[in-house]
Amino acid sequence: MLSWARTWRLPCGGLELSRTSFFRVLVAPSSSGQGGAEPRPVPLSYQLLDGEAGRPALVFLHGLFGCKTNFNSVAKALARRTGRKVLTVDARNHGDSPHSPDMSYEAMSQDLQDLLPQLGLVPCVLIGHSMGGRTAMLLSLQRPELVDRLIAVDISPVETTISSKFPAYVAAMRAIDIPNEVPHSYARKLADKQLSPLIKDLVLRQFLLTNLVEADGRFVWRVNLDALAQHMDKILTFPPRQESYPGPALFLLGGNSKYVQ
Repeated sequence: MLSWARTWRLPCGGLELSRTSFFRVLVAPSSSGQGGAEPRPVPLSYQLLDGEAGRPALVFLHGLFGCKTNFNSVAKALARRTGRKVLTVDARNHGDSPHSPDMSYEAMSQDLQDLLPQLGLVPCVLIGHSMGGRTAMLLSLQRPELVDRLIAVDISPVETTISSKFPAYVAAMRAIDIPNEVPHSYARKLADKQLSPLIKDLVLRQFLLTNLVEADGRFVWRVNLDALAQHMDKILTFPPRQESYPGPALFLLGGNSKYVQ
Protein backbone atom coordinates (compact mmCIF):
# COMPACT_ATOMS: atom_id res chain seq x y z
CA MET A 1 0.00 0.00 0.00
CA LEU A 2 1.20 3.49 -0.81
CA SER A 3 0.03 6.07 1.67
CA TRP A 4 1.57 9.34 0.53
CA ALA A 5 5.24 8.41 1.07
CA ARG A 6 5.02 4.85 2.36
CA THR A 7 5.23 1.55 0.54
CA TRP A 8 4.44 -1.91 1.78
CA ARG A 9 3.94 -5.05 -0.28
CA LEU A 10 6.22 -6.30 -3.06
CA PRO A 11 4.41 -7.45 -6.22
CA CYS A 12 5.37 -10.42 -8.42
CA GLY A 13 5.41 -10.30 -11.54
CA GLY A 14 3.97 -13.14 -30.53
CA LEU A 15 4.92 -9.34 -30.49
CA GLU A 16 2.88 -6.96 -32.62
CA LEU A 17 2.92 -3.19 -32.92
CA SER A 18 -0.73 -2.41 -32.36
CA ARG A 19 -0.91 1.34 -32.58
CA THR A 20 1.30 4.39 -32.62
CA SER A 21 -0.11 7.86 -32.14
CA PHE A 22 1.89 10.99 -33.00
CA PHE A 23 1.08 14.60 -32.18
CA ARG A 24 4.06 16.55 -33.48
CA VAL A 25 4.85 19.80 -31.63
CA LEU A 26 1.24 20.70 -31.02
CA VAL A 27 0.59 23.53 -28.61
CA ALA A 28 -2.31 23.03 -26.21
CA PRO A 29 -4.12 25.87 -24.41
CA SER A 30 -3.53 26.32 -20.71
CA SER A 31 -4.81 23.28 -18.85
CA SER A 32 -4.57 24.66 -15.35
CA GLY A 33 -7.76 24.12 -13.43
CA GLN A 34 -9.57 27.26 -12.39
CA GLY A 35 -11.41 27.41 -9.09
CA GLY A 36 -10.54 23.83 -8.17
CA ALA A 37 -11.50 22.42 -11.59
CA GLU A 38 -9.55 19.44 -12.93
CA PRO A 39 -6.65 20.21 -15.31
CA ARG A 40 -7.50 19.91 -18.99
CA PRO A 41 -5.95 16.76 -20.52
CA VAL A 42 -3.88 16.88 -23.72
CA PRO A 43 -3.76 14.05 -26.33
CA LEU A 44 -0.56 12.17 -25.53
CA SER A 45 1.63 10.46 -28.10
CA TYR A 46 1.99 6.75 -27.39
CA GLN A 47 3.10 3.39 -28.74
CA LEU A 48 1.12 0.26 -27.94
CA LEU A 49 2.46 -3.27 -28.33
CA ASP A 50 -0.34 -5.79 -28.64
CA GLY A 51 -0.90 -8.69 -26.25
CA GLU A 52 -3.48 -10.65 -24.29
CA ALA A 53 -6.62 -8.67 -23.50
CA GLY A 54 -7.34 -10.57 -20.28
CA ARG A 55 -4.20 -9.54 -18.38
CA PRO A 56 -3.36 -6.04 -17.07
CA ALA A 57 -1.23 -4.08 -19.51
CA LEU A 58 2.19 -2.70 -18.60
CA VAL A 59 2.32 1.09 -18.89
CA PHE A 60 5.70 2.87 -18.89
CA LEU A 61 6.13 6.54 -17.97
CA HIS A 62 9.49 8.19 -18.68
CA GLY A 63 11.39 10.75 -16.63
CA LEU A 64 12.27 14.41 -17.03
CA PHE A 65 13.81 15.21 -20.47
CA GLY A 66 12.96 11.66 -21.63
CA CYS A 67 10.47 10.19 -24.09
CA LYS A 68 8.61 6.96 -24.81
CA THR A 69 11.44 5.53 -26.95
CA ASN A 70 13.61 5.29 -23.81
CA PHE A 71 11.69 2.07 -23.09
CA ASN A 72 11.72 0.53 -26.59
CA SER A 73 13.98 -2.43 -25.79
CA VAL A 74 12.43 -3.13 -22.38
CA ALA A 75 8.88 -2.82 -23.73
CA LYS A 76 9.51 -5.28 -26.57
CA ALA A 77 11.26 -7.76 -24.27
CA LEU A 78 8.47 -7.67 -21.69
CA ALA A 79 5.79 -7.99 -24.37
CA ARG A 80 7.51 -11.16 -25.61
CA ARG A 81 8.10 -12.63 -22.15
CA THR A 82 4.74 -11.83 -20.58
CA GLY A 83 2.36 -11.81 -23.54
CA ARG A 84 0.81 -8.62 -22.19
CA LYS A 85 0.02 -5.38 -23.93
CA VAL A 86 2.75 -2.80 -23.29
CA LEU A 87 2.15 0.94 -23.60
CA THR A 88 4.86 3.60 -23.69
CA VAL A 89 3.76 7.24 -23.45
CA ASP A 90 5.27 10.67 -24.05
CA ALA A 91 4.42 13.02 -21.19
CA ARG A 92 3.09 16.46 -22.09
CA ASN A 93 5.88 18.83 -23.17
CA HIS A 94 8.07 15.82 -24.02
CA GLY A 95 8.70 13.73 -27.12
CA ASP A 96 5.87 13.93 -29.66
CA SER A 97 3.17 14.99 -27.19
CA PRO A 98 1.70 18.51 -27.33
CA HIS A 99 3.25 21.48 -25.58
CA SER A 100 1.23 23.01 -22.76
CA PRO A 101 1.95 25.81 -20.26
CA ASP A 102 0.86 23.50 -17.39
CA MET A 103 3.50 21.01 -16.21
CA SER A 104 2.04 20.01 -12.84
CA TYR A 105 1.77 16.40 -11.68
CA GLU A 106 -1.98 16.91 -11.46
CA ALA A 107 -2.06 17.75 -15.17
CA MET A 108 0.16 14.78 -16.11
CA SER A 109 -2.04 12.48 -14.05
CA GLN A 110 -5.17 13.85 -15.73
CA ASP A 111 -3.64 13.13 -19.16
CA LEU A 112 -3.36 9.45 -18.20
CA GLN A 113 -6.81 9.35 -16.61
CA ASP A 114 -8.08 10.44 -20.03
CA LEU A 115 -5.88 8.16 -22.18
CA LEU A 116 -5.85 4.81 -20.37
CA PRO A 117 -9.64 4.24 -20.33
CA GLN A 118 -9.80 5.31 -24.00
CA LEU A 119 -7.37 2.51 -24.87
CA GLY A 120 -9.16 0.00 -22.64
CA LEU A 121 -6.04 -0.49 -20.52
CA VAL A 122 -7.46 -0.19 -16.99
CA PRO A 123 -6.60 -1.41 -14.52
CA CYS A 124 -2.93 -1.52 -15.56
CA VAL A 125 0.51 -2.15 -14.10
CA LEU A 126 1.90 1.38 -13.88
CA ILE A 127 5.70 1.67 -14.15
CA GLY A 128 7.16 5.16 -13.82
CA HIS A 129 10.77 6.33 -13.84
CA SER A 130 11.79 9.56 -12.07
CA MET A 131 9.21 12.21 -12.99
CA GLY A 132 7.10 9.43 -14.46
CA GLY A 133 7.32 7.60 -11.15
CA ARG A 134 5.83 10.55 -9.31
CA THR A 135 3.10 10.84 -11.92
CA ALA A 136 2.38 7.14 -11.39
CA MET A 137 2.24 7.62 -7.61
CA LEU A 138 -0.19 10.52 -7.89
CA LEU A 139 -2.43 8.67 -10.33
CA SER A 140 -2.47 5.67 -7.97
CA LEU A 141 -3.55 7.89 -5.09
CA GLN A 142 -6.17 9.79 -7.09
CA ARG A 143 -7.64 6.89 -9.04
CA PRO A 144 -6.56 3.58 -7.45
CA GLU A 145 -9.18 1.68 -9.45
CA LEU A 146 -7.14 2.40 -12.61
CA VAL A 147 -3.95 0.83 -11.21
CA ASP A 148 -3.53 -2.93 -10.72
CA ARG A 149 -0.09 -2.40 -9.17
CA LEU A 150 2.47 0.40 -8.96
CA ILE A 151 6.22 0.33 -9.68
CA ALA A 152 8.28 3.49 -9.07
CA VAL A 153 11.82 3.42 -10.49
CA ASP A 154 14.61 5.50 -8.92
CA ILE A 155 12.28 8.03 -7.32
CA SER A 156 10.23 8.55 -4.17
CA PRO A 157 7.84 11.25 -2.98
CA VAL A 158 10.71 12.72 -0.93
CA GLU A 159 12.74 15.57 -2.46
CA THR A 160 16.51 15.08 -2.81
CA THR A 161 19.28 17.66 -3.16
CA ILE A 162 20.61 16.26 -6.46
CA SER A 163 17.44 17.40 -8.23
CA SER A 164 18.53 21.01 -7.61
CA LYS A 165 20.77 20.72 -10.71
CA PHE A 166 17.84 20.42 -13.10
CA PRO A 167 17.11 24.18 -13.37
CA ALA A 168 20.73 24.71 -14.42
CA TYR A 169 20.36 22.04 -17.13
CA VAL A 170 17.30 23.83 -18.50
CA ALA A 171 19.12 27.17 -18.48
CA ALA A 172 22.08 25.66 -20.33
CA MET A 173 19.83 24.12 -22.97
CA ARG A 174 17.97 27.41 -23.48
CA ALA A 175 21.28 29.21 -24.01
CA ILE A 176 22.38 26.96 -26.91
CA ASP A 177 23.05 28.90 -30.14
CA ILE A 178 23.18 26.87 -33.37
CA PRO A 179 23.26 28.35 -36.91
CA ASN A 180 20.40 27.49 -39.23
CA GLU A 181 20.65 24.84 -41.96
CA VAL A 182 23.75 23.02 -40.73
CA PRO A 183 24.09 19.22 -40.76
CA HIS A 184 22.52 17.49 -37.76
CA SER A 185 25.83 15.88 -36.77
CA TYR A 186 27.52 19.30 -36.68
CA ALA A 187 24.63 20.86 -34.75
CA ARG A 188 24.82 18.08 -32.17
CA LYS A 189 28.60 18.51 -31.75
CA LEU A 190 28.20 22.27 -31.40
CA ALA A 191 25.44 21.89 -28.81
CA ASP A 192 27.50 19.33 -26.91
CA LYS A 193 30.45 21.74 -26.81
CA GLN A 194 28.25 24.56 -25.49
CA LEU A 195 26.71 22.33 -22.80
CA SER A 196 29.99 20.78 -21.62
CA PRO A 197 31.23 23.68 -19.38
CA LEU A 198 28.20 23.24 -17.13
CA ILE A 199 27.29 19.58 -17.68
CA LYS A 200 30.48 17.54 -17.31
CA ASP A 201 28.89 14.11 -17.65
CA LEU A 202 29.10 12.99 -21.30
CA VAL A 203 26.33 10.40 -20.91
CA LEU A 204 24.00 13.01 -19.45
CA ARG A 205 24.77 15.45 -22.27
CA GLN A 206 24.09 12.76 -24.86
CA PHE A 207 20.77 12.01 -23.18
CA LEU A 208 19.75 15.68 -23.21
CA LEU A 209 20.82 16.00 -26.85
CA THR A 210 18.28 13.36 -27.89
CA ASN A 211 15.82 16.26 -27.59
CA LEU A 212 17.59 18.33 -30.25
CA VAL A 213 15.58 18.08 -33.49
CA GLU A 214 15.45 19.89 -36.82
CA ALA A 215 12.31 21.77 -37.83
CA ASP A 216 12.09 23.90 -40.99
CA GLY A 217 15.86 24.23 -41.25
CA ARG A 218 16.28 25.24 -37.61
CA PHE A 219 17.40 23.19 -34.62
CA VAL A 220 15.05 23.31 -31.68
CA TRP A 221 14.42 21.44 -28.45
CA ARG A 222 11.36 19.21 -28.71
CA VAL A 223 11.00 19.34 -24.92
CA ASN A 224 9.18 22.49 -23.82
CA LEU A 225 11.95 24.24 -21.90
CA ASP A 226 9.83 27.30 -21.10
CA ALA A 227 7.19 25.18 -19.34
CA LEU A 228 9.85 23.14 -17.52
CA ALA A 229 11.61 26.29 -16.30
CA GLN A 230 8.35 27.83 -15.10
CA HIS A 231 7.19 24.71 -13.25
CA MET A 232 10.48 23.15 -12.13
CA ASP A 233 9.60 23.70 -8.47
CA LYS A 234 6.44 21.62 -8.97
CA ILE A 235 8.32 18.88 -10.84
CA LEU A 236 10.92 18.53 -8.10
CA THR A 237 8.36 18.11 -5.31
CA PHE A 238 5.53 15.64 -4.81
CA PRO A 239 2.11 17.20 -4.20
CA PRO A 240 0.87 16.47 -0.65
CA ARG A 241 -2.09 14.09 -0.60
CA GLN A 242 -4.32 12.53 2.03
CA GLU A 243 -5.42 9.47 0.03
CA SER A 244 -3.93 5.97 0.24
CA TYR A 245 -3.22 3.47 -2.53
CA PRO A 246 -4.29 0.00 -1.29
CA GLY A 247 -2.65 -2.04 -4.06
CA PRO A 248 0.81 -3.61 -4.35
CA ALA A 249 3.63 -1.05 -4.66
CA LEU A 250 7.29 -1.64 -5.47
CA PHE A 251 10.08 0.95 -5.31
CA LEU A 252 13.20 0.11 -7.35
CA LEU A 253 16.51 1.98 -7.19
CA GLY A 254 20.11 1.54 -8.23
CA GLY A 255 22.69 0.74 -5.59
CA ASN A 256 24.41 4.09 -6.19
CA SER A 257 21.25 6.09 -6.76
CA LYS A 258 21.17 9.59 -5.34
CA TYR A 259 17.50 10.12 -6.10
CA VAL A 260 16.10 7.95 -3.31
CA GLN A 261 17.24 8.33 0.28
